Amino acid sequence: MPTRERVLALDVLRGLAVAGMILVTSPGDWNTNYAPLRHADWDGWTPTDMIFPAFLFAVGMALGLPFPQKLEGSAAVASFWSRIARRVAALIALGLALELVAVGLRALGAPGIGEGDLAHMRIPGVLQRIALCYGAAAALIFVTGWRSDERAVQINPRAIAVVIGVLLIGYWALMRFVPVPGFGAGHLDPEGNLAAFLDRSIFTSAHLWPIGSVAWGGPIVYDPEGLLSTLPALTNTLFGVLAAWAWKRDADKALFQIAVAGAVLIVLGLALDPLFPINKRIWTSTFAMLSSGVSALALVFLALVLRADVGRRLGWPFRILGSNAILAFVISILYSHVRGIPFLDLDGAKVGTQKWGNDVMLRVLPDPYLASLANALAAVFVVTMLLWWLDQRRIYLRV
Repeated sequence: MPTRERVLALDVLRGLAVAGMILVTSPGDWNTNYAPLRHADWDGWTPTDMIFPAFLFAVGMALGLPFPQKLEGSAAVASFWSRIARRVAALIALGLALELVAVGLRALGAPGIGEGDLAHMRIPGVLQRIALCYGAAAALIFVTGWRSDERAVQINPRAIAVVIGVLLIGYWALMRFVPVPGFGAGHLDPEGNLAAFLDRSIFTSAHLWPIGSVAWGGPIVYDPEGLLSTLPALTNTLFGVLAAWAWKRDADKALFQIAVAGAVLIVLGLALDPLFPINKRIWTSTFAMLSSGVSALALVFLALVLRADVGRRLGWPFRILGSNAILAFVISILYSHVRGIPFLDLDGAKVGTQKWGNDVMLRVLPDPYLASLANALAAVFVVTMLLWWLDQRRIYLRV
């Protein structure tokens, strides 16, 4: 995106989401992790559950800000679709590559859950979902967009809003009324819901999230980044597109409009919870509304805070993370795999950096929860410093 069109609040929001991802995936000890840094077991939500939706919201806003775009002639249109297709393919390939790396590291002694071999490599994932939401949102902007006299494609907010409504209501209807073989219709438990059934049928249980079981260590029955649940996740991205549309029209008025829309979405999500429980694991429509509302209010809050010099100084680390978000995510995932490989000596035994670091922190902070949190914060610091070094040299990972 051209520098003049960048929005500092967007970079910081994206950076906060990435920092949250690192914080959640890098505790010193999984058994002494504060509850807000864990996902809800099933229904309900925690602050951690708001992290990935915020990133998808930011993806949508970044996608929407460059519009209107001039696409004159078939060559320009072909180039547009080519860029979208390349980015979608690159993100999916990167997500699968990270899973392949995890398989290789398991062979080197990295701990993990499940079999950890190629026959059990996970196929859905975070980057794969980002890719699908990005590609679908871009296609919707193009297909539904207005064409001006200059042949510029402009976002059609009414059409995007209609699509959002269809996706949210349609997903609720599918999950509530389409019968699942062996379970019937309307089941929203881990095994009997339609989204889980489709993922098992398409990918097989061997290629789903290794923790997606009813009980710990039981058969894998669902994946939180599955195919059908990507439909409501797409609405988080589309809400970001609408935020970008409002921002481009009038940035000052947009803050109030986005704040009101965010508050309405939160109220709707909470009010409709009895009808369709808020649940990140299957990304229910109420969860999509609630999390989009939280993302919208977070964007407005950051935009206001960053107007002050002290706010910009405090937001610096998150701007660094947000401006190189995909690379930050890749580094954090690789670190989460590598840190368990036993190669350091601790009291005569070989341990990984996770165990070693937590032991060091426990000597300084006797509270095991604080020590575990300190390890996660150290991981955020290290990744930020690495990306700062790259930022100084204008090195970014672009897909």
